[in-house]
Amino acid sequence: VQVVESGGGLVQPGGSLRLSCAGSGFTFSTYVGRWYRQAPGKERELVAGINSANGITYYADSVKGRFSISRDNAKNTVYLQMNSLKPEDTAVYYCAAVTIATLRHYWGQGTQVTVSS
Repeated sequence: VQVVESGGGLVQPGGSLRLSCAGSGFTFSTYVGRWYRQAPGKERELVAGINSANGITYYADSVKGRFSISRDNAKNTVYLQMNSLKPEDTAVYYCAAVTIATLRHYWGQGTQVTVSS
């Protein structure tokens, strides 16, 4: 099981980015896809999640209305569309493929998102 994130970068406040999480060695449609982030000096926090089998989504309060998680089962990929970005969204964003039965996490290497003018 392997997941690889891409799409991070530097963006100005109010801008947008789309992160991608490509899975291999498993089928995302039978896992939960989650995005976490970790800012310097802070704990890793859950940002959004999607049950790829039924499409049910979850968002942290801090990103509701600004971020959108989606999946393309044909491409075995989960996306995180981030709009109206704020400096406090600056963090390393990690994708995880999570087994439904045991909640075991398979982590990607992370992608840096920096929101700054």
